[in-house]
Amino acid sequence: MKMIRITLNLSCATMLASAAPALAQTNDLAAALALPTASQMAGARDVPRFAWVENRAGARNLWVADAGQQARQVTGYAEDDGMMLYDVALSPDGKRIAFVRGGDDEFPDGKIPNTASLPFTPNQQLFLAEDGQSPVAIGEGHMPAFSPDGQRIAFTRRGEIWVWAGGKAARIGAVGGGVSDLKWTPDGRKLLFVDNRDGHGFVALLDVDAGKLTYMDPALGYSAEPALSPDGSQVAYIQYLDPPAGAAGDGGPYWSIRVADAATGKARTLWSAPKGMGGRYYGTRQHNLYWSKAGQLLFPWERTGFLHVYAIDAARGGEPRELTPGKFEVETFILGADDVVTFAANADEADRRHFWQVPAGGGAAKRVTQGKGSESLPLFGGGQLAGIAADAGHTAHPVLARGLAPLGGVAELKGAITPEAVTYTAEDGVTVHAQLFRGQGKGKHPALIFVHGGPRRQMVLGFHHAQYYSNAYVMNQVLAAKGYTVLSVNYRSGTGYGQAFRDAPGIARDGATEYRDVLAGGRWLAAQKDVESDRIGIWGGSWGGYLTALALARNSDLFKAGADFHGVHTLLRNVDTSVSPDQQAAMRQKQWESSPMGSIATWRSPVLLVHGDDDRNVDFAQSLLLARELAARGIPHEELVFPNERHEFFRNADWLAAYGRTISFFDAHLK
Repeated sequence: MKMIRITLNLSCATMLASAAPALAQTNDLAAALALPTASQMAGARDVPRFAWVENRAGARNLWVADAGQQARQVTGYAEDDGMMLYDVALSPDGKRIAFVRGGDDEFPDGKIPNTASLPFTPNQQLFLAEDGQSPVAIGEGHMPAFSPDGQRIAFTRRGEIWVWAGGKAARIGAVGGGVSDLKWTPDGRKLLFVDNRDGHGFVALLDVDAGKLTYMDPALGYSAEPALSPDGSQVAYIQYLDPPAGAAGDGGPYWSIRVADAATGKARTLWSAPKGMGGRYYGTRQHNLYWSKAGQLLFPWERTGFLHVYAIDAARGGEPRELTPGKFEVETFILGADDVVTFAANADEADRRHFWQVPAGGGAAKRVTQGKGSESLPLFGGGQLAGIAADAGHTAHPVLARGLAPLGGVAELKGAITPEAVTYTAEDGVTVHAQLFRGQGKGKHPALIFVHGGPRRQMVLGFHHAQYYSNAYVMNQVLAAKGYTVLSVNYRSGTGYGQAFRDAPGIARDGATEYRDVLAGGRWLAAQKDVESDRIGIWGGSWGGYLTALALARNSDLFKAGADFHGVHTLLRNVDTSVSPDQQAAMRQKQWESSPMGSIATWRSPVLLVHGDDDRNVDFAQSLLLARELAARGIPHEELVFPNERHEFFRNADWLAAYGRTISFFDAHLK
């Protein structure tokens, strides 16, 4: 499909959803943030049909395309109204599409957001779009799952399970926790799901017709990632515990793979992770357990220090076989109908991701996408592999893996620079990866450190597939176009570089050792010949906001200004009661010393605080606390508050306001 290039009408606050993808100049923040980005992609089981959500300047719409055919827009929402659109699902034949509009896809059973500040909070609605027809609401809830014949849709709402079969949806059950991983058995008679409770979870089967609920061998800890055998007679799942406070990194065992009889729920332990590397459970961002037609269970494990895919015989167990060896990380993986594993990984390039394939039975892995950017979130539609692609100049868009052929339009950020991959060494010898956006123009440049949130994240050499970091990438591009040199730091505790880096000693509440990577990045910038060493700032959100505040508190001598988006400012929290009172006191002291508040006595630099007051990830009180303490000490600070906004701002207008204010703030203090 050809790339569509048109000029953006900057007089429009929002763009019609039917408009084509647009070019934007890197020096125009509003135009750049308005570029469409794709997410929530899904594929039909039997035909090469795909659907996805496109966010264009805050207006979110559903699109659908058949491989090789022109994409079609299904919905016509035109406003930047803060209404999320997610949980896209297609019927096996692709003729029906279900999706959710409203609510929060990260907390779907929580309080419904009202980020547009309407007089009344909008509902979370499940919609169904028949082929060629306008969508209709069929109930309140989320996580739609089509039955194998495509005639029924199961969904959930606050622990309830509902089924739509035409007409009015009916409630068929309720459990004590929240429902996730909802799926039908192959015969279409039962529903498999996870009942997530406070501090533990169960895998369960609900017989739709008989109204019978069966739990799979309930245990202490979390039962998760259920996978049905091909005939539906057995259920495999991962059972894990969170290690106690102060536990040795090579302790355990903390997790196992279990196989249960679907009829009785009685389970056996097929395999337990041994002590040592990989003794703690860690999964990918997609599903983490698959049952192949040949009787192999596929799962992630960090036995070598890197997250890889392993296979084990579902009947006999034994020693798992590694399918994806190498010093790289598998970000996500799926199992195809042909028993071939497709995975996204940074195998060739540390700061990019591509699709690879390997037979579930073993063999050499082969790279299947050859892009210059990154490909994420693989999926199938009728046997055709697809995913989300992006690169240095093009936002996230849906593609077929073969030739990276676009399924819809592709938007370009005109004038975007390709960030450079750089590495440097922290004071304790840790190698840190980063992306450098060189400031445009002649002479020396003011500079900024960008720190991502999470902290379980990795920034790449281009647009990110996640909207939050796609926006941050735009911001860094705009800053570079305005003359700032920006270093985006992948600090320790992030993903992509192995378990030892992600779970490095002393991170977070245990000593904030990740800050060493930030400080070293600032000093690396100061040593560059084209950087003004006395004009260095820092910005970031969430955990990046925490590190921004920590940098200003500890090193105002280096970091002359900072923009702190919804950051954490005190790490004090209740500690594990499995340790002695003296140990608890020591842990609390370490939390305080690791907090920005613990070093506020040396904070001198000005800061911009940005926060939405309906944040469900970082309590708004964290910014209230810091503002109060800064005021008491006469430390210059500015504030930008969005009533009713969430952690990841839902409205494009709020991103635009926040980034515009940040640029003005840095211009005032660093230029």
